[in-house]
Amino acid sequence: MRSHLWRSPAVRALLIQCAALPACALVVAILSFMHVDLALGFLALLQGGIAAALCWWRKLAPWWLAIELLFAPALLAGTGLHLPPWIFLAGFIMLLLVYWSTFRTQVPYFPSGKRAWDAVAELLPPGRPLYVIDIGSGLGGLVLDLARRRPESTFAGIELAPLPWLVSRLRAALVGNNVRFAHGDYEQLDLGDYDVVFAYLSPAAMDALWRKASAEMRPGSLLLSYEFGIGAEPPDLAIMPTGRGPPLYGWHF
Repeated sequence: MRSHLWRSPAVRALLIQCAALPACALVVAILSFMHVDLALGFLALLQGGIAAALCWWRKLAPWWLAIELLFAPALLAGTGLHLPPWIFLAGFIMLLLVYWSTFRTQVPYFPSGKRAWDAVAELLPPGRPLYVIDIGSGLGGLVLDLARRRPESTFAGIELAPLPWLVSRLRAALVGNNVRFAHGDYEQLDLGDYDVVFAYLSPAAMDALWRKASAEMRPGSLLLSYEFGIGAEPPDLAIMPTGRGPPLYGWHF
């Protein structure tokens, strides 16, 4: 568990930001010796630039470069607003409830939308009841939509973040659909229980999903992934949802 935590990109990004501090202090000391005074805004950009360079050197994902670069300037700008401390606490709690263990899973909240739901509905095998699971079901939109279209089938979702999971449970209770929303990690599931598995995760999570699906999904089942493919495994099908949007990939087992 500890080794997995140390390998997580969020922890590495935090360590990089900390490592940039002494480098930034060294540059400031050299410039001070040369009688060069620096504004706070420039110091924040210097800290961010060093952190971004270290992030690039350590080969973190491209979006971490922007986060590293803008972290110190954003922190400086936030302190200048003179906001009461409870606002920062409330914001932190809200982000924690929505994103929860994104630092570990590397899967942020990605809403799929109506185009993706239509595309998934078209690919569901017709003529028989199905058991379908949405991995990372968020607010439950896909599960509730498909349950209305295919009332003879059973649809379920699993979500790790507490707030989206709670919202999905409330939505299901209000509409009275026969759907299930579980709170937890999909690693706890046996994917062999399902006819169709849908996922909208992130590139960082796809290899692990494929390993689990390959080990557990039974012959005749279907794995669907919205937007993100699996590098080593070309999909058996790829369709573009109606209108603009990412593709939907599928693998037959």
